[in-house]
Amino acid sequence: MKKQNIPLTGDALIKEVCRRIRVARSYWDAHNNAACRGERERALALYNTLTKEQKQQIPQQLRVWLRYRSEKYFGAHRTPPKSPRKSK
Repeated sequence: MKKQNIPLTGDALIKEVCRRIRVARSYWDAHNNAACRGERERALALYNTLTKEQKQQIPQQLRVWLRYRSEKYFGAHRTPPKSPRKSK
């Protein structure tokens, strides 16, 4: 069975943001930067849809990692990842 593409709201949205941040952190810990970057971008997009009150419900440790620590390594000021080399 496929999941419906119903926009998340309320507690479900908060739960999904937390889940995505945790997944991104697990990729980070595994040194899988490409996967971490993608998951972080998805988490950040959802995080930016939250209200101020909803953002306060996200555990502080996750918020700090998403907004500050990961920004240091994946922010716009960083050199983008190189495309894979093509072998001859």
